[in-house]
Amino acid sequence: MNDVTRVDYTGTGLSEEDVAATPWLQAQQWLDDAVERSQVRDDVPEPHALSVATVDAHGVPNVRTVLMRFFDERGPGFLTNTLSAKGTELAGNDAIAASLTWPAMFRAIRFRGRAVLLDRDEVDDYFVTRPWGSRISAWTSRQSQPATSRSELEAAYEKFAAQWPDTGSPDDVPTPDFWGGYRITCDEVEFWGGRTNRLHDRLVFSRVGDGSLDDAGAWSLSRRQP
Repeated sequence: MNDVTRVDYTGTGLSEEDVAATPWLQAQQWLDDAVERSQVRDDVPEPHALSVATVDAHGVPNVRTVLMRFFDERGPGFLTNTLSAKGTELAGNDAIAASLTWPAMFRAIRFRGRAVLLDRDEVDDYFVTRPWGSRISAWTSRQSQPATSRSELEAAYEKFAAQWPDTGSPDDVPTPDFWGGYRITCDEVEFWGGRTNRLHDRLVFSRVGDGSLDDAGAWSLSRRQP
């Protein structure tokens, strides 16, 4: 058996007295903290990295990491090729779980709920903000499909780059029909704060009524064993 590296989690955790009134306010506070830390230290290199779990047609879970590109009172959102494995799985079963994890800060946020397709206007508005190369890559990648070689991928990139050269205009590359995104309509949001001796804090907002993540009346707060 390999030697096990043990790290005592020295975070400050999260108490009922300190948690914000709504899951939106608390999540935004922690996200702001992570973004601020990423700007002054190198131990949170991508604060918006979001692990997303779906279920395939056989009931087998699947997880991958994307970038959270939307976050407001409606829930976290991300962009993807809708014909990818995650898109196909969500088309068959819209149940979804996701997490933001910042190990260096001993913090994580877990979201559980249903995936809803983003409006086309939201997708188009975001697509034009991407760098030209990223817009070309959206056309290049048949995400999750088999690839025979790296050279095949690079040849496809060059083909689309020649078709839509970089003019410096945000609309020089059209949005692919298969490129879209999802927002998570949450039923549960858990805040995990690491503490010493593995006595971590887990405070959970559970949906008890209609309303956004910033509607206090829509949520109840409870604590779970670590």
